[in-house]
Amino acid sequence: MTNDIYGPFPGGSERFPDKGWLDALTEGQRARYEELGTNLEVVERRIADACAAAGRARDEVRLIVVTKTYPAEDTALLAGLGVTDVAENRDQDAAPKAEQCRNLPLAWHFVGQLQTNKVRSVVRYADHVHSVDRLRLVESLGAAVRKAGRADLGCLVQVALDKEDGAGEHRAGVAPADVAALTDAIADTPGLRLDGVMTVAPLAGPLAGDPAAAFDRLAEIATAVRTAHPAATMVSAGMSGDLEQAVAAGATHVRVGTAVLGVRSPLG
Repeated sequence: MTNDIYGPFPGGSERFPDKGWLDALTEGQRARYEELGTNLEVVERRIADACAAAGRARDEVRLIVVTKTYPAEDTALLAGLGVTDVAENRDQDAAPKAEQCRNLPLAWHFVGQLQTNKVRSVVRYADHVHSVDRLRLVESLGAAVRKAGRADLGCLVQVALDKEDGAGEHRAGVAPADVAALTDAIADTPGLRLDGVMTVAPLAGPLAGDPAAAFDRLAEIATAVRTAHPAATMVSAGMSGDLEQAVAAGATHVRVGTAVLGVRSPLG
């Protein structure tokens, strides 16, 4: 774990073979560690099987564990199990958690709708923002990164596939027709790095209830983005219930929460 939670904690098991920190866990913490480990094995097997079915190498897909609503203690246990990427969707939860876990070898992904008044906080800890959906946010993120003097922030355009057919008016994300303009803006903004695109399987429109078709459509959009911006190779798609379809469609990153951490408690 971190120096702020339990005391010295080396990090992922492969890079830090010394497991002496396990001896400091309480009985409850050890039980949770084992539960998370079992769940991770199941998810890893699902990803591996999906890659094999799609004719892809396992290392083409990175697992991001969505830790929203769960405590920093769980994040630390995940790091101990070798998890390298975690995601949060609310800055008020993510910022203190990232601070507690600042000594862990983790990449932090912000995946929730981001208001401009939270940008200065988010750029303090996020390595990637998956939910860029408007020009004003691009401008705010760029300004905050430059002011902070930090490394470039990885940005993904959130694509709202339901908006392509006039549905999902209030959903986060941009319509497919607006993706090119937003990716160009990110690429042209100092302090930002265009990483790729992200989507959530739509709840409305003709692609609702058909994640395979939705992720195939995202793959088409991602290909167009890479044509203009070859380095924008990230395709963030797929969650606990539909990661197989996302992998089949070419996702490079899957965002899995419930299948690893369990059923979430209601947000306060």
